[in-house]
Amino acid sequence: MQIFNTLTREKSEFTPINPGKIGMYVCGVTVYDYCHLGHARTYTSADVIIRYLRFRGYEVKYVRNITDVDDKIIKRANENHEPIDAVTERFTKAMHEDFAALGLMPPDEEPRATQYIPQMIAMIEKIIANGNAYVGMNGDVYFEVRTFHDYGCLSHHDIEQLESGARVEISEVKRDPLDFVLWKLAKPGEPAWDSPWGSGRPGWHIECSAMSQNLLGDYFDIHAGGRDLIFPHHENENAQSRAALKTAFVNVWMHAGFLQMGKDKMSKSLGNFISIRDVLRDHAPEVMRYFLLSSHYRSPLVYTEDAFVQSRNSLARFYTALRFLPAAAKVENTKYEAQFIAAMDDDFNTPIALSVLFDLAHEIQRLREKDNAAAASHAALLKYLGNVIGILQTDADEFFKDDSVDAAKVEQLIAARELARREKNWAEADRIRKELAEMHVVIEDAAQGTTWKVVKL
Repeated sequence: MQIFNTLTREKSEFTPINPGKIGMYVCGVTVYDYCHLGHARTYTSADVIIRYLRFRGYEVKYVRNITDVDDKIIKRANENHEPIDAVTERFTKAMHEDFAALGLMPPDEEPRATQYIPQMIAMIEKIIANGNAYVGMNGDVYFEVRTFHDYGCLSHHDIEQLESGARVEISEVKRDPLDFVLWKLAKPGEPAWDSPWGSGRPGWHIECSAMSQNLLGDYFDIHAGGRDLIFPHHENENAQSRAALKTAFVNVWMHAGFLQMGKDKMSKSLGNFISIRDVLRDHAPEVMRYFLLSSHYRSPLVYTEDAFVQSRNSLARFYTALRFLPAAAKVENTKYEAQFIAAMDDDFNTPIALSVLFDLAHEIQRLREKDNAAAASHAALLKYLGNVIGILQTDADEFFKDDSVDAAKVEQLIAARELARREKNWAEADRIRKELAEMHVVIEDAAQGTTWKVVKL
């Protein structure tokens, strides 16, 4: 199995630290607002990776934290004139609802930052003792970046070229603009815990270091998150963890690509985000999940309404193949399963895996005409492989129940049109196209086949 490692910038053979077992940490949500599609992209990618690793026989311990103390949370609570706990509980509940709707498996451990304050304090004490941190002029504790010789190794930044600016806090209380906070003294009205440096709260970066180390050990297999976390969050996390523990920290770093609105990434800070629950008002959860799997997890993915329509139509093709077939044992040792595994073994390449499933769906349709039992066993394989990436588990009739267009009829008409074109019966092909247009179905012919979408005028 090949995995792309952000640290090395290359794909390489993945070997677990302990044979057969994998520890995986994914940076979780800061619970001060509803989750958006960018979150859905990151955590669906992680979900597929974990599902596939388990499918391949690994025992995976999956940890995904909740950040429940943060400047953004404090700001939101003050704006709403409500307790911080009320904000975090409301949005944690909403997050769980959204993730369940998307079919995301719950993590094995879901630590909250506020539950690990003693562990964070202990880690900061180690960092200070090892000569990599100091108490600033304002009483806050800072990590001294230039004492860690490997700083920049994950983000591939040259420390001499890093400039203070939007991503680096400028302050006269620090020895260097690059230094980042480990512990900050509390201001009036803020949540606070006792520490050797005074009453305060942890910096964001130290939270994940302490939680991952306590739940997965000093050195674990996979650390994942969105690309926006590479710098500074994961760079800082890597530096402080290695400075504290004096060991290697993570075997493989994995990062999901941005979900974009046009040319910009989707984020709350840019104000261009769409919440998961807003999208689910108009689209089925499986349609959203398919859309998220349609691009490789490391590639950018652009949100458009048309992309969701295409995702719905792609799922309709699968469910059309599954429809009206009896239950059966799946066919074994097929080329389709081998090709699916080869695609997923190549850094979890879901677009290629989906193309294999389309080939399998086409084979099911071909077998229907001459061997219904063989079609049924291939359909069982399609559902089995679909489950590995979290799709195709709905009953086909249920999928089509509220559909305004009979997808099965559309597929039949498209197949009839393809036959007419092969026989050079252009009049019949044109007649079918017109019939489809009357159903508000627009078809597009391409080298890989004919696709369709519903267009309501």
